[in-house]
Amino acid sequence: MDTVTITDNRTGKSIECPIKQGTHGPDVIDCQTLYKELGMFTFDPAFVTTASCESKITFIDGDKGILLYRGYPIEQLAENSNYLEVCYLLLYGELPTTTEMEGFTDNINRHTILNEGLLRFYNGFRHNAHPMSILVGVVGALSSYYYDAMDINDPEHRNRSALRLIAKMPTIAANSHNYLIGHPYVYPRNDVGYVENLMQMMFSMPNRPYEINEVAVKALEIMMILHAEHEQNASTSTVRLAGSSQAHPFSCVAGGIATLWGPAHGGANEAVIRMLQEIGDVKNIPKYIERFKDKNDPTRLMGFGHRVYKNYDPRAKIIRNSCHDLLNALGTADQPLFEIAMELERIALEDDYFIERKLYPNVDFYSGIILSALDIPLNMFTVLFAVARSVGWVSQWMEMMNEENLRIGRPRQLYIGASQRDYVSMKQR
Repeated sequence: MDTVTITDNRTGKSIECPIKQGTHGPDVIDCQTLYKELGMFTFDPAFVTTASCESKITFIDGDKGILLYRGYPIEQLAENSNYLEVCYLLLYGELPTTTEMEGFTDNINRHTILNEGLLRFYNGFRHNAHPMSILVGVVGALSSYYYDAMDINDPEHRNRSALRLIAKMPTIAANSHNYLIGHPYVYPRNDVGYVENLMQMMFSMPNRPYEINEVAVKALEIMMILHAEHEQNASTSTVRLAGSSQAHPFSCVAGGIATLWGPAHGGANEAVIRMLQEIGDVKNIPKYIERFKDKNDPTRLMGFGHRVYKNYDPRAKIIRNSCHDLLNALGTADQPLFEIAMELERIALEDDYFIERKLYPNVDFYSGIILSALDIPLNMFTVLFAVARSVGWVSQWMEMMNEENLRIGRPRQLYIGASQRDYVSMKQR
């Protein structure tokens, strides 16, 4: 095995740390013995150069613009698969046979309805509560109603909880939407697909059934496939850290949802629409771009560039076509918001300033436009992101729970506070 030598120049003491190699990506230094041998930790704020786990689920190469689910390129899955098939792949590691897919779909359909007691849980929320806060609360409460699969050490219980979570997330999300707008809850249907079911629960009424638009369904399905999993991001790491304490998966995922709610994580597509609204008109774009290029101006261009993808976001290439197809099909090309978006896209793909800095439109740019075109309220954008990502969270949790030597996560710190001091009574201070 290859090793790297780490030497403490103060004492001259050295240790040999193994170099571990994955299927793809850079090699990593296994520094688990660093503290034991040299009495030191590594210092890595935000864990940007730390591999927190071994995983077989997702691989990202940000420099080359590559995203693989279980080894399959995201481009192939988006073109040929559907969301539930991708769920099966992420959960179990392989694409399903026809029989396996039928059984999986049937299992999902059997778990889509919520316990009626849980429906009353919604009434405890304020009438104008943010739907993400509702999502956190309801998902966290699932373990109070579905306690027949609470043994996280039982593989069958883990699988049942995973199926329930994936099945119930659209119902929970749609109920959150309907509660806030004062519409009746709509029960799930087993005669339509997963994405169609989500849309009909959000938009149908007792006196007006939802008419399925295939182009709209396809656009939302592609968006959900692209958001299903994305390696060890903040919310996924939260789920894994919570899960390492042997908490129930519903509680772990509730933690992931809370993390996703942060504007630096899951709120980017919502920020895109707010930016387009701020620009207001195509004629205002040049001035806005000018402000963005000014180093002394705090103006930000939302939906361009990506922290991980230093090249073009591979998901953006896929969702771009879907976005254009949807706008054409819905006849919304003459609406100011979408005209602004398309002009911004054109500038970003042609302007040397953007090209040199690789500030290409990312998946959040197009997903924001798609959700807006589907008349989904702004405060529901991150909720739908959470619905899509739920399979990634629970897949990562299941993988972690299968580790032979699972240990509770315990990051260390560099303490820079006061040195030891003695207590002084209040009268003497």
